[in-house]
Amino acid sequence: MAIHWVALAVSLAGATSILATVKQSDAMEAGRRAYEISDYAKAVLELQAAAAKEPQNGEIQLLLTKSYLELQERDAAINSAERAVAIDPKSSAYHEWLGRAYGEKADHSSMFTAMGFAKKTHREFEIAVQLDDKNFAARQALIEFDCAAPGMVGGGEEKAKPEIDKLQSMDASEWHYAVGNCRRQKKDLAAADAEFQLALESHPKSAELIFDIGDFAVRRSQPERLAEVARLGEQVAPSDPRAMFYGAVGLVLKKEKPEEAERLLREYLKRAPKRSSYPRYATAHEWLGRLYESRGEKESAAKEYQAALQLEPKDKNVREALKRVEKN
Repeated sequence: MAIHWVALAVSLAGATSILATVKQSDAMEAGRRAYEISDYAKAVLELQAAAAKEPQNGEIQLLLTKSYLELQERDAAINSAERAVAIDPKSSAYHEWLGRAYGEKADHSSMFTAMGFAKKTHREFEIAVQLDDKNFAARQALIEFDCAAPGMVGGGEEKAKPEIDKLQSMDASEWHYAVGNCRRQKKDLAAADAEFQLALESHPKSAELIFDIGDFAVRRSQPERLAEVARLGEQVAPSDPRAMFYGAVGLVLKKEKPEEAERLLREYLKRAPKRSSYPRYATAHEWLGRLYESRGEKESAAKEYQAALQLEPKDKNVREALKRVEKN
């Protein structure tokens, strides 16, 4: 009889453990869902609850880091990223995101404080690459840092060169992008442009790489490049709405298929998360305004420019565009 009760106790304990695991997983998934729909404040609350139940779960801390960065709560992002690294010091991704958190803090600090965080940023990117040679996102971040930052904080183009050279034999698209991005940091836009084209022609696998080139093409008003970015983006990441945005901007610049451009921009506004790596909603409204303005639809253009200004009141270009269409 005693054995029966022991067995029953063990069985119940196991069931309780399973239920607890399910509940903990549900808490993390709730946080992940909130993150995906851009409700970062809710994501933080859900993930904090999940972290209290699973203090050794580094993935929860990583998602907290990303959520805090979207909320521009940089100190909290650093704390979560440091916890993730403490949980698993061998994780390349955790070091990469700790570097990104330090970098955000450096960009929004006084000069003296920024130097310390910049050095930490460089160190974390270095560790991330050492831990995983094929973490291309971390390597690209390290290369960009070296090409943009002065030697006093650990940067320098001479440090970037061996990292760029390593990419040549690993991935042609990543290599050309790295060369181009370094030239962009040095304001050599013509050289950057040529390398970015080669990157697109080298069968890129990274959606972030493709869409970053898309941002460059928007600033350079390159409709053909934008069409290529949209095509490749759809191939690499079919569910990513950014391909719609870049395709639409290309059509607006070419003054072709206005109905399709409008549809794509509207769909982007419905589907795209509010995330720092995505074109902003205000920008999509601005391009809708440009589309309507080019068609002589001044009232519709004004509504889109007003929508953009409601989101970003300090945008001088959009304010000028609104004045222009209202005057006419």
